[in-house]
Amino acid sequence: MLARKKRTDESTRRPMTRAIATLAGALAMTSAVSVGAAECRNPEALTFAMVPTEETVAELELYKPVTDRMAKLTGKKIQFFMPTSYASVVEGLLGGFVDVAVLGPYSYIIANEKDPTIEVFATYAKKPGHLQEEGPGYRAALISKKGSKFTSVESLKGATIGLTDPGSTSGNLMPRVVFGGVLGTDIDKYFGRVAYTGSHELSTVAVAQGKVDAAFVATHRFDNVVTKGEVKLEDFNVLWQSDPIPQDPFVYRNTLCPEIRAKIEETFLGLKDQENAKKFLANVKSNTFVRMSSKDYDIIRTLKKAKDAKK
Repeated sequence: MLARKKRTDESTRRPMTRAIATLAGALAMTSAVSVGAAECRNPEALTFAMVPTEETVAELELYKPVTDRMAKLTGKKIQFFMPTSYASVVEGLLGGFVDVAVLGPYSYIIANEKDPTIEVFATYAKKPGHLQEEGPGYRAALISKKGSKFTSVESLKGATIGLTDPGSTSGNLMPRVVFGGVLGTDIDKYFGRVAYTGSHELSTVAVAQGKVDAAFVATHRFDNVVTKGEVKLEDFNVLWQSDPIPQDPFVYRNTLCPEIRAKIEETFLGLKDQENAKKFLANVKSNTFVRMSSKDYDIIRTLKKAKDAKK
């Protein structure tokens, strides 16, 4: 069911969800370790958070080789946290309840601006797919249903458009800033109705079922829906694509002790050599993880600045 349009990027200010609150006990187990004049965190357990893109049980199973490897390398118990939005993951990071997480590029910039100790360390390099290109980047794509009257950007004037999540880069930021620049006006003025679906997968299916006239989706997430057989590639028009966007950042809190951060990095950057991680890498359409730094996401900072200036 389509969510109401009037959600904002400031959703990270909402009261803590009950699920996050239950993680507060983990902080009680945290001890401070002196490193020169500074202190670093050495918790007994690490909380790893992500927004699921598949059924929850399947996602937990796919990530098991990763969490098992992280537990072995760090010597820590790994707690898995799967909220329903990027805002909740950011909230957990800001509150100190989440130590390691997967974010969208836009939600990472929001989190990093609020707390610079939230730091990106890696992302995955994608295999080529239906729309997805090879490498650590992806694009925002505007899709419509083939056979409909929506065959061009011009034909969409006054139509119903699907966005994904207020914290999404390709499903909200790029449409509003970059595509809005292409139109020369705000998308809220150009389209008859703008609706948030909740995910790229739901946006893709909503277009296929005629619930929205068109939608902005991430190329790799669109590919996932096609690969699963929920839609057919030939049933869609691609009316516009953005320039490349850096892939979803894997982040940690850099207040963790250096040796713990190093082992977290090793967990992901060394996955390509782990036989039992092949299924996980195949699921994210990747052969390997690559190291990333905060400056790799400066393009998102520039876009956010432009979006914020419109308010």
